[in-house]
Amino acid sequence: MPEQQLLKPSEWSYCDYFWTDKKDPQGNSTVSGFEILLQKQLKGKQMQKEMAEFIRERIKIEEEYAKNLSKLSQNSLAAQEEGTLGESWSQLKKSMADEAEVHLKFSSKLQAEVEKPLLNFRENFKKDMKKYDHHIADLRKQLVSRYAAVEKARKALTERQKDLEMKTQQLEIKLSNKTEEEIKKARRKSTQAGEWKWGIKNPSIDLARKKSVFH
Repeated sequence: MPEQQLLKPSEWSYCDYFWTDKKDPQGNSTVSGFEILLQKQLKGKQMQKEMAEFIRERIKIEEEYAKNLSKLSQNSLAAQEEGTLGESWSQLKKSMADEAEVHLKFSSKLQAEVEKPLLNFRENFKKDMKKYDHHIADLRKQLVSRYAAVEKARKALTERQKDLEMKTQQLEIKLSNKTEEEIKKARRKSTQAGEWKWGIKNPSIDLARKKSVFH
């Protein structure tokens, strides 16, 4: 599928680099997607605080509005009116008092179901981040330790490879010398065998040769 177009090309946007790394024009990775996610999470802490403050302001408005409506519904102005107009006026005040109660309940609901969970989540987020920081720090220590162990093992392996190569060369030289010596021995034996076969070293043949010379 074609690559998705960036929503915010000029920014290191959370929505654009959720899964992949940010790359420069040459295709080299410049910022990891993990780093962008981490920064997004860290910004979430401040975002939760601001959201909670916003809801707190809304709660204050609702409470103040409910308080003023309730106070107005209890006002005695035009309370002396009688008949159907008086009843309508009383009903208007009652509906105002009911509306004040609705806004008061709504403010309480906002506080219990929105503001409080936001604050609790933020507090728990702080604790979780602290716990994760310690956990990540431990993992980083383990990573450093294991990297050092791998590096030590790599150096030991390199030394063993050098030692093996040196011993292999020595063995090859030794085997070569031994083979050469064996070849020389085999040649000497072959030469001696040939000499004895053709009588080159036979004393009787030598004596016969000498006699033939004198005669």
